[in-house]
Amino acid sequence: SMQPSGSKPCSCPSLKLREVASMYFTMIAVFLVILVVALQGSVPRGNDFPYKVPLDPQGLLELSWNVSYPEQAVNFQLLIKDLRFGLLFGMSDRGEFENADLAVLWSDGHNSYFGDAWSDAKGQLHMDSQQDYQLLGARKAPEGLYLLFRRPFSTCDPKDYLIEDGTVHLIYGILEKPVHSLQAINISAIHGGLQRVQLLKPNITIPELPSDMKTMEITAPDVVIPSQETTYWCYMAELPEDFPKHHIIMYEPVITAGNEALVHHMEVFQCAAEFDSFPHYNGPCDSKMKPDRLNYCRHVLAAWAMGAQAFYYPEEAGLAFGGPGSSRYLRLEIHYHNPLVFKGRRDSSGIRLYYTATLRRHDAGIMELGLVYTPVMAIPPGEDSFILTGYCTDKCTQLALPAAGIRIFASQLHTHLAGRKVVTVLSRDGRERQVVNSDGHYSPHFQEIRMLKEVVAVFPGDELITTCTYNTEDRSRATVGGFGILEEMCVNYVHYYPQTQLELCKSAVDPGYLHRYFNLVNRFNDEEVCMCPQVSVPQQFFSIPWNTFNRDVLKSLYAFAPISMHCNKSSAVRFP
Repeated sequence: SMQPSGSKPCSCPSLKLREVASMYFTMIAVFLVILVVALQGSVPRGNDFPYKVPLDPQGLLELSWNVSYPEQAVNFQLLIKDLRFGLLFGMSDRGEFENADLAVLWSDGHNSYFGDAWSDAKGQLHMDSQQDYQLLGARKAPEGLYLLFRRPFSTCDPKDYLIEDGTVHLIYGILEKPVHSLQAINISAIHGGLQRVQLLKPNITIPELPSDMKTMEITAPDVVIPSQETTYWCYMAELPEDFPKHHIIMYEPVITAGNEALVHHMEVFQCAAEFDSFPHYNGPCDSKMKPDRLNYCRHVLAAWAMGAQAFYYPEEAGLAFGGPGSSRYLRLEIHYHNPLVFKGRRDSSGIRLYYTATLRRHDAGIMELGLVYTPVMAIPPGEDSFILTGYCTDKCTQLALPAAGIRIFASQLHTHLAGRKVVTVLSRDGRERQVVNSDGHYSPHFQEIRMLKEVVAVFPGDELITTCTYNTEDRSRATVGGFGILEEMCVNYVHYYPQTQLELCKSAVDPGYLHRYFNLVNRFNDEEVCMCPQVSVPQQFFSIPWNTFNRDVLKSLYAFAPISMHCNKSSAVRFP
């Protein structure tokens, strides 16, 4: 039976005729699909879903998907290994079950139903008057039930989530007992959780790989994963003696079978070349036993996060490692996420580097954009969306970039725990021209190097403006910029070629103007904000009474005061 959708004025792609593979009945004018295992129609095959991620820590729910840019839709395949009486799957702003957009499969013990639903601010479920999760099929297999469905990026339905570039918070819940109606599902009683992924992967063509390509695995040496929720594990590896210069041209994760749901993200760092040797280490990164020298291993060679695939460098560039002026020492860092506190799990996960001795035309470089790590940039407590912006100015790019410009092909956004959104835009002649990378649902717990959909060309005189949005509703005192986890950062590490001497292009408010702000606050408030020169900037921020006036003046200061610019060759050397 067919159900034509009403033609609504809508800028989105018009909805196709909705196919319902089985008998339907009307319930508040909503078509519910009774699940039939032998659904007709074209069901995509398993290898048509290149992206895959476990949803729950036990790995009972496995999501695979593909993205159709021509149809502006995502096709999902959900493998349910232990189907009880149904499940919820959906998306929400930050992974909450309230105000969520859901596809629900449920059973009353006799029949099974599938429908598009939404939850309100109290977590009550409602059938959506516009059904936008389209069921494509279901099939039983020895490993469980496969459910196939699709969802357009944009549906013009105010109750629906808009699927955008960047992070998407997926939520899931398992129904343990039969329910007589969708409204009877009690969200707070459900066994559920969230998983973060980048759904809209870029549709890049994979460059041809050279015949002399070699691989190197940087993996943990059969580690016993600690029985606690969060562990950062550090392991030191080294390159062979006299390892000449090579180009890394791709890398991919190596995950120990069975640990797919525990290995959250991994990074390989190269150590600083100024030290001849680094101590061996294999243990938690926050351990008292960890040698301090490992803090000098911060140059990122590779980074992977759950749901990411292999990372490819563009065919004209590679990331240099080895050779003179390059350290032989590498540090592998693995974040284990073990909320079910499994004991005794062994792991040898890591990253496989693919490299070549036939150097490509350009060395790739990494440049830091955003804000300098300094306490002069601060966020008052109790803010739901406070904005800070860091600039890479036209004067700096004019001095430091070659006339032919550079090409940015990947980006890794970074903040600490209060970060909620990050965006970098390219501005030329005073006009914003292009978004370099944007994440409107950014999570500090999910930071991956993302290949850009299109390469961004940056020329001398261009500006790169990075804006971070923070939420400090759970904090009672000001949050200042800095390296500590309760301090904040606003950074975009952009990967580009050809490599230049410019390693860091960032700003902060001019400290003299911040001093004037403290003076002003002091004059307007009866409470004494200590201004004496020996009191540190964080102490001055902590002593401010955060009334509306003091908040608004700080916002204005950050928006209009002159900035101090850091245009650096290496962390300590500035361009003149």
